[in-house]
Amino acid sequence: MLTTRFSTAFGVEHPIVQGGMQWVGVAELVSAVANAGALGFLTALTQPTPEALVKEIERCREMTDKPFGVNLTILPTITPPPYDEYRRAIIESGVTVVETAGSSPEAHLPEFRAHNVKVLHKCTSVRHAVKAEEIGVDAVSIDGFECAGHPGEDDIPGLVLIPAAARRLTVPLIASGGFTDGRGLVAALALGAEGISMGTRFLCTVESPVHPGVKERIVANTELDTELILRSLRNTARVASNSVSRKVVEILDDGGEFADVRQLVSGARGRTVVDSGDVEAGIWSAGLAQGLIDDIPTVDDVVRRTVAEADDLISGRLTAFRRAA
Repeated sequence: MLTTRFSTAFGVEHPIVQGGMQWVGVAELVSAVANAGALGFLTALTQPTPEALVKEIERCREMTDKPFGVNLTILPTITPPPYDEYRRAIIESGVTVVETAGSSPEAHLPEFRAHNVKVLHKCTSVRHAVKAEEIGVDAVSIDGFECAGHPGEDDIPGLVLIPAAARRLTVPLIASGGFTDGRGLVAALALGAEGISMGTRFLCTVESPVHPGVKERIVANTELDTELILRSLRNTARVASNSVSRKVVEILDDGGEFADVRQLVSGARGRTVVDSGDVEAGIWSAGLAQGLIDDIPTVDDVVRRTVAEADDLISGRLTAFRRAA
C-alpha cells in the first residue's frame, strides 16, 4: 500500500483521485471510486440545481460508506450558476472534501473552513498553484498540458510542471494530465507529487455513465487523436479529434471568431455524444492518456492495477537498478 500526506489528510486508502467531469461525475462512478479506496468527486454543475445535488449526494451515500467529495467549478459566465447555493448544499449535506476549479475559490474558503471542509484546488500553472496555497487551500491538483479539458495557456507538460510546482508548495500536490496506471503514479511521486488524478482513464470504465461507443472510441484512439480548440481565443480546450473539433480548429485558424463556432462547441451537442455514443455529434473531452488505454475495466480493476503496478515498480524494477549501481 502507498501512503502519502495526501491520502492521510484526505482519509483515503490510495493516493488516486477521480476529478470532477461534467456529465460524468455522478453517483455510479464516484461511489465505485470510493469503494475502490480512491477519492472520487461528484460534479456539482452536472446537477441542474443545488437541490438536485443534495439528492445526488444522498444517492452516492446509498452506494458507499467511504469518503467522496464534490467538484465545484467556478467559471465566468454571463449568467453564473448560484454558486453560493451549491456551496451551502455541499456543506449542509455533510460533505467534507471539495475540489474547486476554474476561477479562484477564495470567496468560498471562509465558509468551507468554518465547516471543516478540505479544499483541493485544480489549476494549470505554478503561479496559480502558489496563489491557491496562499489563500488557504489544503492541497493543489495541477494539470499538465497533456490533460483533457482546459490545460491553460502556458503549454507546460507535466514532466516540467509537476516538479516546478512541487518545489514551490508546502501543501500536498496531486499530478493530473496523462495518468492511467502505476507507471504514471510512480513517475508523479518521483516528480514531487503525492498522488495522481485520472480523468480519461476513469471515463473509460464500466461504471462511467457514458455511452459504450465513447469508451470504445477512447480504446481505439491513440495519443495523436486530440485537438486543441479555441486557442486563438485563449480558452484552449483539449478534446477528442473528430469532424466537429477539426472544423472548429479550421474556422478559427482562418480568422473566425467565437460566434462562428458557437453552435459547434455547444454543451448540448457534447451531451449528445455522451448519451448517444455518436462520437461525431459534438465536441467531447479526451486527454493524451487515451493513447495508453486499451481496455474498459471496472473502476476497482483500474485502482487495484494501478496500486499493484506502482508497488511492483518501487520494490522491484527500480530497486534492481539501485542494486546494479
